[in-house]
Amino acid sequence: MLNVTVLVSGGGTNLQAIIDAISEGKITDTRIVQVISNNPGAYALERAAKAGIKGICISPKRFESRADFYDALLKQIDDAGTDLIVLAGFMVVVPPSIISKFRNRIINIHPSLIPSFCGTGYYGLRVHEAALAKGVKVSGATCHFVDEGTDTGPIILQKAVEVLPGDTPEILQRRIMEQAEWKIMPEAIQLIAHGRVKVEDGRTVISE
Repeated sequence: MLNVTVLVSGGGTNLQAIIDAISEGKITDTRIVQVISNNPGAYALERAAKAGIKGICISPKRFESRADFYDALLKQIDDAGTDLIVLAGFMVVVPPSIISKFRNRIINIHPSLIPSFCGTGYYGLRVHEAALAKGVKVSGATCHFVDEGTDTGPIILQKAVEVLPGDTPEILQRRIMEQAEWKIMPEAIQLIAHGRVKVEDGRTVISE
């Protein structure tokens, strides 16, 4: 059984996609042991409660230093017996202490086809604004392992989504969520749960 901790900051639409995939049997041998948010008002915590999943808020504002916050976050993740950390719209930089302890056991979803429109400053609607400004005809989403860089970890899955005439950043964001993010994140978790993803020489290898 793969024990998953999901880290969130906002609405939790990707969290909901994972919850639904588990309930529908698309993700097997996996359970979400807890949902942690840095934001006490995150709707994602309500989604967790409705699904009967433990929801916790660990806000950096409650700690004297960022280091103390990171220590508390790592302890909560560790104490739950976490095998995999899923970043589902988590707007906090994950510290090296957590990345090193959970090497190739932290995954993130990014709303573009990495290496396009990624890295520092590219998050949320900014990604889609940049894509539309560039005039790309195809965008999409990428699920990747997290390393010390920004959106630089080994890529697990990508899915392309067509950019249509008249798209606004909001419309494109929603289409990429529906057609890519909510599909490849659960798929990546299922692959990991069944030992089908390995990292070799900084790249992922997916076995049959």
